[in-house]
Amino acid sequence: MSYIWHTFFFDPVYNALVFFIDIIPGGDVGLAIIATVLLVKTILLPLSIKAVKTQKTMREIEPKLKEIKEKYKDDKQQQAQAMMEVYRDAGMNPLASIFLLFLQIPIIIALYLAVYKGGGVPLPDINLEVLYPFIAAPVDVTMHFIGLVDITERSVVLALGAGITQFIHVNLTMPTPPPKEEGAAPDLKADFMRNMHTQMKYVMPVLITFVAWSISAAIALYFLVSNLTTIAQEYFVRKHR
Repeated sequence: MSYIWHTFFFDPVYNALVFFIDIIPGGDVGLAIIATVLLVKTILLPLSIKAVKTQKTMREIEPKLKEIKEKYKDDKQQQAQAMMEVYRDAGMNPLASIFLLFLQIPIIIALYLAVYKGGGVPLPDINLEVLYPFIAAPVDVTMHFIGLVDITERSVVLALGAGITQFIHVNLTMPTPPPKEEGAAPDLKADFMRNMHTQMKYVMPVLITFVAWSISAAIALYFLVSNLTTIAQEYFVRKHR
């Protein structure tokens, strides 16, 4: 497990961060974090575009899924088979977005540890033992993002930016479930989806804001740049599909 963690997550993130610190004038760690996030998003771009397309397709096939639920409401097995056929015909995997979300969790942890732990040597010091042979140790390391925000401290502005962009992101990507009809029979699954949508739309941005503020400006900056990139990808896919 330690080998997988260092090989695929911590070491690549740490070396990318140090590389950008070295080439960015003044060694601005905040700008290096932005560059690292953009690099990670570029590497994950095929998965990200697929996830965005999946979400768009999900909105398009929602009427078909609703018809299937009504048609086979008393036969859950037939309902599941019919829904899988719709997914297959649409060429989509409904788990694509969830996979991408879980994939980013260890990357966030790796970035946090790269800034604050550094494998035993936190920034601004550089852990030479973790560096790849072709990565040079930077001479200057500045922990103040654009000279204004200490990246190791909390930032209300960046945390709010992370929460607001998360709200925009959720509103763009999550399909709105149909409203509950008056007099309709109880539908636990539909009620669950409506509750989940409300939580993702309102609770998640608040949670992201709290996490971004309580940990550090570095993580807030990660969420902010990541959300802005995802929003841009969403608009790009909508325009060119």
